[in-house]
Amino acid sequence: MSVEQTGRGRARDTVVRVGILVWLTLVWLALWGDLSTANLLGGLVIAALIMVALPLPRVPVSGRLNPFPLLELVVVSAYYAVESSLQVAWLAIRPAPMPVSGVLRVYARTRSDLVLVLWSDLLNLIPGTMVLEIDRGRCVVYVHVLDVGSDAAVDKFYRTTRRLERLLIEAFERSTGWPYSRPVEPPEAT
Repeated sequence: MSVEQTGRGRARDTVVRVGILVWLTLVWLALWGDLSTANLLGGLVIAALIMVALPLPRVPVSGRLNPFPLLELVVVSAYYAVESSLQVAWLAIRPAPMPVSGVLRVYARTRSDLVLVLWSDLLNLIPGTMVLEIDRGRCVVYVHVLDVGSDAAVDKFYRTTRRLERLLIEAFERSTGWPYSRPVEPPEAT
């Protein structure tokens, strides 16, 4: 490893640590609901104590942040969350029996831990879905879906998951791929 790479790695670690310190301080301020000098200083002290007492393990990240796919990801995720909320609300008040729910298996096309975790988090944020299990070895995610009563509903779920995953890969991975990720083609459906 060259001196330049080591220097860049240290600079990146410093930026990440400062970002975590700022984030924890903002959470502290949000919990108190009051922006004052005492709350700001208290938040910085608490954030620093948390970072020292509960250090996070180092996560190997070597990708690039691509702003345009990230912006599209934010917009699309917000749209899916609102759309799903309205669908769940309609299912709750409509004068009909509850739809058929079930567990669907989705094959991940990335081996990046970061993308896999963010993808699972986004799926959990969409009302009517909940990630039940991640099989890391086979890159399979099992998701409970509220409505699997029709082929159209199942197809829509798979289109949604694929679009979110594609946007996450475009937003957080290098176009040439990460050294920690390898695209995996899902096996044929049986």
